[in-house]
Amino acid sequence: MQINFMRTLGILNNLKIFSMSGKEDMRFLIADDHAIVRKGIRQILLDEFPNVTIDEVANGNDLLENVRIQKYEVIILDISMPGRSGLEILKQMKSFNIASPVLILSMHPEDQYAIRVLKAGASGFLSKDIAAEELVNAVKKLLSGRKYITETVAEKLALGVDIATREAQHEILSDREFEVLKLIASGKTVSEIAGLLHLSVATVSTYRTRILDKMHLKNNAELTHYVISQGIN
Repeated sequence: MQINFMRTLGILNNLKIFSMSGKEDMRFLIADDHAIVRKGIRQILLDEFPNVTIDEVANGNDLLENVRIQKYEVIILDISMPGRSGLEILKQMKSFNIASPVLILSMHPEDQYAIRVLKAGASGFLSKDIAAEELVNAVKKLLSGRKYITETVAEKLALGVDIATREAQHEILSDREFEVLKLIASGKTVSEIAGLLHLSVATVSTYRTRILDKMHLKNNAELTHYVISQGIN
């Protein structure tokens, strides 16, 4: 009898996910600076994985301390937290050779951040307004060793994001430059940005100059107009 290989593979993957759901030593980490958000994510996960141990942290420094001493099957990370951003944390984890899959949660639109976080080493990206079952599905995919990406993001990755780069000037910015871009457009002063990102005023000024040069903009007014026209938030 001929065996359908893809069907068999699908069954094996489902069995793998099922067995993982029942593992008593499985451990997740939730990193978000809002306690109510962590509580909601915790409950969703416990409803699906009742035997899992879930740790929580409220900032990037605590996350990095935890992952250096504890192995996690899945890390759920908010991209915007006090101190280190999610993108910085991903890069730091990579330098520590920490291989735990990371699912990024964000209030930002998928088209602004998904490619960036995947290139930085994340295993998936989800908007915070998703339904509970989508979060569970994403976690199951990560547990099975796969990445969680939408069709839109998959298409961009397949095209090497060439089209996106040509269409949007901000795609050429580094992750830190992109953060500074958004903060300038929100009306923050150089000093305020330096305090928020824990950088010197001189460093932020250098980032601002690089942004204007790369994007061929003259001043903050043009920069702000660009951000608004692109729907960046």
